[in-house]
Amino acid sequence: MNLFSISWPMYQSIIFVWMGVALCIFFLLLKITAPYGRHSSGKWGPLVLNSTGWLLMELPVLVILWLNILPVIHKISAAAWIMIGLFCFHYVYRSLIFPFRLHTKGKKMPWVIVGSGILFNCISGGLLGIYFAQFASYTNNWFTDIRVIAGIIIFFTGLYINWKADDILINLRKPNETHYVIPQQWLFNKISCPNLLGELIEWLGYAILCWNLPALAFFVWTAANLIPRALSHHQWYKQKFSDYPLQRKAIFPFVI
Repeated sequence: MNLFSISWPMYQSIIFVWMGVALCIFFLLLKITAPYGRHSSGKWGPLVLNSTGWLLMELPVLVILWLNILPVIHKISAAAWIMIGLFCFHYVYRSLIFPFRLHTKGKKMPWVIVGSGILFNCISGGLLGIYFAQFASYTNNWFTDIRVIAGIIIFFTGLYINWKADDILINLRKPNETHYVIPQQWLFNKISCPNLLGELIEWLGYAILCWNLPALAFFVWTAANLIPRALSHHQWYKQKFSDYPLQRKAIFPFVI
Protein backbone atom coordinates (compact mmCIF):
# COMPACT_ATOMS: atom_id res chain seq x y z
CA MET A 1 0.00 0.00 0.00
CA ASN A 2 1.26 3.48 -0.87
CA LEU A 3 2.28 5.76 1.98
CA PHE A 4 -0.19 8.49 0.96
CA SER A 5 -3.16 6.56 -0.43
CA ILE A 6 -5.97 8.76 -1.75
CA SER A 7 -9.01 8.47 -4.02
CA TRP A 8 -8.91 9.90 -7.54
CA PRO A 9 -11.77 12.42 -6.98
CA MET A 10 -10.08 13.75 -3.84
CA TYR A 11 -6.73 13.87 -5.62
CA GLN A 12 -8.22 15.82 -8.54
CA SER A 13 -9.86 18.30 -6.16
CA ILE A 14 -6.57 18.91 -4.37
CA ILE A 15 -4.80 19.54 -7.68
CA PHE A 16 -7.39 22.07 -8.84
CA VAL A 17 -7.26 23.90 -5.51
CA TRP A 18 -3.47 23.86 -5.69
CA MET A 19 -3.55 25.49 -9.15
CA GLY A 20 -6.02 28.05 -7.82
CA VAL A 21 -3.53 28.93 -5.09
CA ALA A 22 -0.87 29.37 -7.79
CA LEU A 23 -3.07 31.92 -9.53
CA CYS A 24 -3.44 33.87 -6.28
CA ILE A 25 0.33 33.73 -5.71
CA PHE A 26 0.90 35.03 -9.24
CA PHE A 27 -1.09 38.20 -8.58
CA LEU A 28 0.49 38.59 -5.14
CA LEU A 29 4.00 38.39 -6.58
CA LEU A 30 3.12 41.06 -9.14
CA LYS A 31 2.75 43.41 -6.17
CA ILE A 32 5.33 42.01 -3.72
CA THR A 33 8.86 41.08 -4.79
CA ALA A 34 10.02 37.80 -3.25
CA PRO A 35 13.07 38.66 -1.09
CA TYR A 36 15.85 36.44 -2.38
CA GLY A 37 18.73 36.69 -4.81
CA ARG A 38 19.32 40.32 -5.68
CA HIS A 39 16.12 41.21 -3.83
CA SER A 40 17.13 39.54 -0.54
CA SER A 41 16.47 41.60 2.58
CA GLY A 42 16.86 41.21 6.32
CA LYS A 43 13.49 42.93 6.71
CA TRP A 44 11.89 39.53 6.13
CA GLY A 45 13.48 37.95 9.20
CA PRO A 46 16.53 35.74 9.93
CA LEU A 47 18.82 34.83 7.04
CA VAL A 48 20.65 31.68 5.92
CA LEU A 49 23.53 31.24 3.47
CA ASN A 50 22.35 30.98 -0.14
CA SER A 51 23.93 27.56 -0.76
CA THR A 52 22.37 26.11 2.39
CA GLY A 53 19.01 27.66 1.58
CA TRP A 54 19.00 26.24 -1.95
CA LEU A 55 19.88 22.76 -0.69
CA LEU A 56 17.16 22.82 1.99
CA MET A 57 14.57 24.13 -0.45
CA GLU A 58 15.16 21.82 -3.38
CA LEU A 59 16.09 18.46 -1.87
CA PRO A 60 12.70 17.71 -0.20
CA VAL A 61 10.96 17.31 -3.56
CA LEU A 62 13.12 14.26 -4.29
CA VAL A 63 12.63 12.80 -0.82
CA ILE A 64 8.83 13.09 -0.95
CA LEU A 65 8.67 11.80 -4.53
CA TRP A 66 10.65 8.67 -3.65
CA LEU A 67 8.74 8.04 -0.42
CA ASN A 68 5.69 7.59 -2.64
CA ILE A 69 7.16 5.49 -5.42
CA LEU A 70 9.46 3.18 -3.44
CA PRO A 71 6.63 0.96 -2.08
CA VAL A 72 5.40 0.28 -5.64
CA ILE A 73 8.67 0.57 -7.50
CA HIS A 74 8.16 -2.80 -9.20
CA LYS A 75 4.85 -1.67 -10.73
CA ILE A 76 6.05 1.52 -12.41
CA SER A 77 6.16 1.38 -16.22
CA ALA A 78 9.17 2.20 -18.39
CA ALA A 79 7.47 5.35 -19.71
CA ALA A 80 6.79 6.56 -16.17
CA TRP A 81 10.43 5.93 -15.26
CA ILE A 82 11.51 8.29 -18.03
CA MET A 83 9.26 10.99 -16.58
CA ILE A 84 10.48 10.34 -13.05
CA GLY A 85 14.07 10.27 -14.28
CA LEU A 86 13.85 13.65 -16.03
CA PHE A 87 12.28 15.23 -12.96
CA CYS A 88 15.00 13.79 -10.70
CA PHE A 89 17.71 14.82 -13.18
CA HIS A 90 16.59 18.44 -12.90
CA TYR A 91 16.37 18.44 -9.13
CA VAL A 92 19.60 16.56 -8.41
CA TYR A 93 21.37 19.27 -10.39
CA ARG A 94 19.33 22.07 -8.85
CA SER A 95 19.82 20.93 -5.24
CA LEU A 96 23.28 19.33 -5.18
CA ILE A 97 25.28 21.03 -7.95
CA PHE A 98 23.84 24.41 -8.98
CA PRO A 99 23.94 26.12 -5.52
CA PHE A 100 27.66 25.43 -5.20
CA ARG A 101 28.46 26.84 -8.64
CA LEU A 102 27.11 30.26 -7.77
CA HIS A 103 29.52 33.09 -6.98
CA THR A 104 27.47 34.26 -4.01
CA LYS A 105 29.93 33.74 -1.16
CA GLY A 106 28.58 35.37 1.98
CA LYS A 107 25.19 36.18 0.44
CA LYS A 108 22.08 35.10 2.30
CA MET A 109 18.35 34.59 1.86
CA PRO A 110 15.53 34.85 4.42
CA TRP A 111 14.39 31.68 6.17
CA VAL A 112 10.84 32.57 5.14
CA ILE A 113 11.84 31.98 1.51
CA VAL A 114 13.47 28.67 2.43
CA GLY A 115 10.33 27.62 4.31
CA SER A 116 8.01 28.53 1.45
CA GLY A 117 10.29 26.66 -0.98
CA ILE A 118 10.22 23.55 1.21
CA LEU A 119 6.42 23.71 1.42
CA PHE A 120 6.06 24.07 -2.35
CA ASN A 121 8.45 21.24 -3.09
CA CYS A 122 6.91 18.88 -0.54
CA ILE A 123 3.45 19.39 -2.04
CA SER A 124 4.71 19.18 -5.63
CA GLY A 125 6.79 16.09 -4.94
CA GLY A 126 3.86 14.51 -3.13
CA LEU A 127 1.39 15.16 -5.93
CA LEU A 128 3.73 13.78 -8.59
CA GLY A 129 4.73 10.82 -6.42
CA ILE A 130 1.13 9.90 -5.66
CA TYR A 131 0.24 10.06 -9.34
CA PHE A 132 3.09 7.83 -10.47
CA ALA A 133 2.50 5.40 -7.60
CA GLN A 134 -1.29 5.14 -7.76
CA PHE A 135 -2.83 6.54 -10.94
CA ALA A 136 -0.30 6.40 -13.80
CA SER A 137 -1.17 3.96 -16.59
CA TYR A 138 1.43 4.52 -19.30
CA THR A 139 1.99 1.67 -21.75
CA ASN A 140 4.89 1.03 -24.12
CA ASN A 141 2.83 2.66 -26.89
CA TRP A 142 3.43 5.93 -25.09
CA PHE A 143 6.99 6.01 -26.44
CA THR A 144 5.72 6.73 -29.96
CA ASP A 145 3.09 9.26 -28.91
CA ILE A 146 3.58 12.76 -30.35
CA ARG A 147 3.20 14.19 -26.84
CA VAL A 148 6.27 12.27 -25.70
CA ILE A 149 8.37 13.27 -28.70
CA ALA A 150 7.33 16.94 -28.53
CA GLY A 151 7.55 17.03 -24.74
CA ILE A 152 11.09 15.67 -24.61
CA ILE A 153 12.27 18.07 -27.34
CA ILE A 154 10.71 21.05 -25.54
CA PHE A 155 12.02 19.86 -22.16
CA PHE A 156 15.64 19.64 -23.31
CA THR A 157 15.36 22.88 -25.30
CA GLY A 158 14.30 24.65 -22.11
CA LEU A 159 17.00 22.88 -20.10
CA TYR A 160 19.65 24.00 -22.58
CA ILE A 161 18.46 27.61 -22.49
CA ASN A 162 18.31 27.56 -18.68
CA TRP A 163 21.78 26.05 -18.24
CA LYS A 164 23.46 28.21 -20.88
CA ALA A 165 21.94 31.38 -19.40
CA ASP A 166 22.99 30.32 -15.89
CA ASP A 167 26.55 29.72 -17.13
CA ILE A 168 26.67 33.21 -18.64
CA LEU A 169 25.40 34.77 -15.41
CA ILE A 170 27.78 32.75 -13.22
CA ASN A 171 30.80 33.68 -15.38
CA LEU A 172 30.02 37.39 -15.38
CA ARG A 173 32.09 37.69 -12.23
CA LYS A 174 35.03 35.92 -10.60
CA PRO A 175 34.49 33.56 -7.64
CA ASN A 176 35.24 36.22 -5.02
CA GLU A 177 33.23 38.96 -6.70
CA THR A 178 29.64 39.75 -5.76
CA HIS A 179 28.88 42.87 -7.81
CA TYR A 180 26.33 42.89 -10.65
CA VAL A 181 26.99 43.70 -14.30
CA ILE A 182 24.77 43.83 -17.37
CA PRO A 183 24.77 40.55 -19.35
CA GLN A 184 25.49 41.27 -23.00
CA GLN A 185 25.46 37.88 -24.73
CA TRP A 186 23.09 35.56 -26.54
CA LEU A 187 19.41 35.78 -25.50
CA PHE A 188 20.33 38.41 -22.92
CA ASN A 189 20.34 40.84 -25.85
CA LYS A 190 16.58 40.26 -26.13
CA ILE A 191 15.40 39.61 -22.56
CA SER A 192 16.63 40.13 -19.02
CA CYS A 193 15.92 36.58 -17.83
CA PRO A 194 16.56 33.84 -20.41
CA ASN A 195 17.40 31.51 -17.51
CA LEU A 196 13.82 31.85 -16.26
CA LEU A 197 12.41 31.54 -19.77
CA GLY A 198 14.38 28.33 -20.20
CA GLU A 199 13.00 26.85 -16.99
CA LEU A 200 9.48 27.80 -18.02
CA ILE A 201 9.93 26.08 -21.40
CA GLU A 202 11.46 23.05 -19.67
CA TRP A 203 8.42 22.49 -17.43
CA LEU A 204 6.03 23.14 -20.29
CA GLY A 205 7.75 20.30 -22.12
CA TYR A 206 7.49 18.13 -19.03
CA ALA A 207 3.75 18.81 -18.74
CA ILE A 208 3.27 17.82 -22.40
CA LEU A 209 5.42 14.71 -21.99
CA CYS A 210 3.57 13.48 -18.89
CA TRP A 211 0.12 14.73 -19.93
CA ASN A 212 -1.19 14.51 -16.38
CA LEU A 213 -2.63 16.85 -13.78
CA PRO A 214 0.33 17.12 -11.38
CA ALA A 215 2.75 17.94 -14.22
CA LEU A 216 0.33 20.60 -15.44
CA ALA A 217 0.05 21.98 -11.91
CA PHE A 218 3.83 22.09 -11.68
CA PHE A 219 4.01 24.13 -14.87
CA VAL A 220 1.27 26.49 -13.64
CA TRP A 221 3.18 27.05 -10.40
CA THR A 222 6.42 27.57 -12.33
CA ALA A 223 4.77 30.29 -14.43
CA ALA A 224 3.17 31.86 -11.35
CA ASN A 225 6.60 32.20 -9.75
CA LEU A 226 8.92 32.88 -12.65
CA ILE A 227 6.98 35.48 -14.63
CA PRO A 228 6.65 37.91 -11.68
CA ARG A 229 10.28 37.20 -10.73
CA ALA A 230 11.42 38.08 -14.25
CA LEU A 231 9.43 41.31 -14.16
CA SER A 232 11.04 42.18 -10.80
CA HIS A 233 14.53 41.39 -12.13
CA HIS A 234 13.89 43.48 -15.23
CA GLN A 235 12.74 46.45 -13.18
CA TRP A 236 15.75 46.05 -10.87
CA TYR A 237 18.14 46.13 -13.84
CA LYS A 238 16.56 49.30 -15.18
CA GLN A 239 16.83 51.01 -11.79
CA LYS A 240 20.36 49.74 -11.11
CA PHE A 241 21.88 50.63 -14.50
CA SER A 242 21.10 53.92 -16.20
CA ASP A 243 22.47 52.52 -19.49
CA TYR A 244 20.38 49.34 -19.43
CA PRO A 245 19.24 48.51 -23.00
CA LEU A 246 15.76 49.90 -23.55
CA GLN A 247 14.80 47.32 -26.19
CA ARG A 248 15.10 44.37 -23.81
CA LYS A 249 11.99 42.73 -22.43
CA ALA A 250 11.73 40.83 -19.15
CA ILE A 251 11.14 37.19 -20.14
CA PHE A 252 9.34 36.87 -23.51
CA PRO A 253 11.21 38.45 -26.47
CA PHE A 254 9.29 41.36 -28.04
CA VAL A 255 6.36 40.85 -25.63
CA ILE A 256 7.03 41.45 -21.90
